[in-house]
Amino acid sequence: MEKKGKELDLTSPVGPKRGGTSGHDSGEKKFLGVHFVCCDVYSRIYLKHDKSAYVGHCPRCVKRVQFQVGSGGSDSRFFAVS
Repeated sequence: MEKKGKELDLTSPVGPKRGGTSGHDSGEKKFLGVHFVCCDVYSRIYLKHDKSAYVGHCPRCVKRVQFQVGSGGSDSRFFAVS
């Protein structure tokens, strides 16, 4: 007798390894991790197409943030915004 609806397989085939979490060495989009203290949520903000800034917003209250890209900046990839 076959067991129907009793098991769930959530595995997926293993693909090629992805390079880094920030997209520096691969075709992935570059991002910064931001903790929006205003609503206590985490989100990613992505690099603009012209590579001049990382721009995004709080997913709950839509507070806009922008991090300019330039010399003398930070090596950090995660930030808290109040």
